[in-house]
Amino acid sequence: MSMEQNSESKSVLCTLLDKNDQSKYVFFTQKRSAGDINIGCTNGEDVWKTHLSEEILSQLFKTFSLKSTEDYTFKLKCACKAGRAFVKLQEDSAVLHLGSEHTDLSLSLSKLKDSEGRTEVKELLFKMADSLQQLESQGSSSSFSPVKSPQKRSAEFEPRKQHKGPVVEVRKRLPGDSLINPGTKRKKPATGVAFDDEDDD
Repeated sequence: MSMEQNSESKSVLCTLLDKNDQSKYVFFTQKRSAGDINIGCTNGEDVWKTHLSEEILSQLFKTFSLKSTEDYTFKLKCACKAGRAFVKLQEDSAVLHLGSEHTDLSLSLSKLKDSEGRTEVKELLFKMADSLQQLESQGSSSSFSPVKSPQKRSAEFEPRKQHKGPVVEVRKRLPGDSLINPGTKRKKPATGVAFDDEDDD
């Protein structure tokens, strides 16, 4: 049970591009300890938000054949990323539609007061910064992980190990060694001078 709650505690934070007028919103969910969640969106100036109790969530699970809060928030995130979502703004509320069909999910969100909206945007900014910092730290640690990318590390830090093989090319040539066949002595051409000298004796 506790493992399921931990897996569901991940909040969603993504960009929502309104398919009708191409307006941009930040869509977010906030998992609460009691098992219920807050869902909202903001255009950077105004914030709209709603609260879904555990009872409402269980009804949604039955309607959309979902098993957990994580499944539900994943469905919301996919709808936003797939470009199926759009927002209908009203004076003190907004309706978030996550599909074109009548059977698709739609949520009615209440507009927050200015002070509450500013607090919410501020919290979202810090949350984004924390997420980016986490990603950066994970990226830097994974590049040094011997389990994830041993070949990459070998290529970056130990390039000579990949080219072992014979080391004849880098061996220092000794005097008298052949240039064409290193390791063999260079043969001096026969001149015949020595034979002429012996005949003279």
